[in-house]
Amino acid sequence: MDRALADIDPALIEDMVDANHILYHLGVVDGFGHVSARDPNDPSRFIISRSMAPALVGADDLMSIHLDGRPVSDNAPTAYLERFIHGEIYRARPDVVAVVHSHSAAVIPFCIVSTATLKPVYHMSGFIGEGAPVFEIRDTAGSSSDMLVRSNELGAALARSLGGNNIVLMRGHGSTVIGFNLRQAVYRAVYAELNAKLQAEALRLGTPNYLTLGEAVESAKANDGQQNRSWELWKREVRGER
Repeated sequence: MDRALADIDPALIEDMVDANHILYHLGVVDGFGHVSARDPNDPSRFIISRSMAPALVGADDLMSIHLDGRPVSDNAPTAYLERFIHGEIYRARPDVVAVVHSHSAAVIPFCIVSTATLKPVYHMSGFIGEGAPVFEIRDTAGSSSDMLVRSNELGAALARSLGGNNIVLMRGHGSTVIGFNLRQAVYRAVYAELNAKLQAEALRLGTPNYLTLGEAVESAKANDGQQNRSWELWKREVRGER
């Protein structure tokens, strides 16, 4: 494990490993995607895996990174190209404690069809609020980028698109969700994908009756108080426990 993580609570390290495995198990990430947590001992750093498939992450694969994307340790392993997503969101949003970036398939249509906005269709996805904003990378990188958020400039542009929301879609790419703790961020990434599936199905039948803003806010509050219920189940599943 990165020496810079020596003073981190072992429970957080354990949760970081479980988070990676849960996101893969539930189909939010595959060989790509990543999850991070702000360093509770130093808010100018965050914890994330080295560049690898989330399902394969172990405690020894975790590393510490400054908000500007520089690994803390001199001998750090290769970091994710898009670590700037995390660093710039943490920089722009001091309230954010965890970030999940994924390419979950059901969400993609809502970031490429301009007339389709991802909105909460049921109480489990109230955190989406009035609708997810969409980050247009062309506005910053031009029309010939590789679509990856591989610099502080692009990360900062993404953070501006996120604004005060809990989720931002990324045109032709995927989505990023934030949490005020790690388990909440994982929950939101999972239910953003499930909401997208339900919303797409509902749109085939007609015009969905979306949650009002008030319903979304109150539903999100209720679910935040129950997040460990899902987490403990998912953790058992990925650990093969009964």
